[in-house]
Amino acid sequence: MSQQSRAQRRRDDRGTSHAPPPRDPMRAIYLGFAVVVVLVFIGFGLFRWHETQRIAAIYATPTPLASVAPGAKPQPAPIQLVDGQTLGQKLFPDGDTAIGGRGLPVDGIKCDSAPEPIVLHVHEHLALFVNGKQIAIPQYVGFVPNPNNPQAGCLYWIHTHDAEGIIHVESPHVRLFHLGDFFALWGQPLRANDVAGFKGPVTIWLNGTRYTGNAKQIPLVAHQQIVIDVGKSLPPPLYTFPPGD
Repeated sequence: MSQQSRAQRRRDDRGTSHAPPPRDPMRAIYLGFAVVVVLVFIGFGLFRWHETQRIAAIYATPTPLASVAPGAKPQPAPIQLVDGQTLGQKLFPDGDTAIGGRGLPVDGIKCDSAPEPIVLHVHEHLALFVNGKQIAIPQYVGFVPNPNNPQAGCLYWIHTHDAEGIIHVESPHVRLFHLGDFFALWGQPLRANDVAGFKGPVTIWLNGTRYTGNAKQIPLVAHQQIVIDVGKSLPPPLYTFPPGD
């Protein structure tokens, strides 16, 4: 048998070698889908970061008080708020009503039974007047006691400590809270003609300026001053927060 030439053997080897496996026609689709998923996650993360920065900027920018027009009558001196005091007539019982916060989440606001790191801590003031008479905002709105253990219970991110009208926002998340959230936790109505059960024409003042928008959408930002008149409307008082608030 004649010996094959080296060139012939190479041709034979090429003829008997295995062909490369066919490409998966779905491979490009899989890769494209993976790229889209990664881009969506990156976009969502950037959106969350941008929203957090935007909301933080809103809280960091205090709303200015109304300025007095030239020649107008000067406003009375601001009322000094003192922790632990009661401002107005006490008509409401302490805490939430039966339809208010009872430990379950309300509008995404939780009632924490164990302390969480607080990343948002701001105070606002709410004053309610009915035909010119101030009605005290009750203390312990947002507190849910445990009847079996006085030392236990839970605390909503929005609450009051006393009856002077200061609303405390203490949240483990940076997000916007509104006056409607407070009334939902309290379990009282907040409507154009009904505020906490007092019915009549409603006038709202925000930092000394007339507010005509939706009361439920008033943001609870640092040192926001909210005055609600039901019935007779009077020039709104201004307040000075306690030192450190």
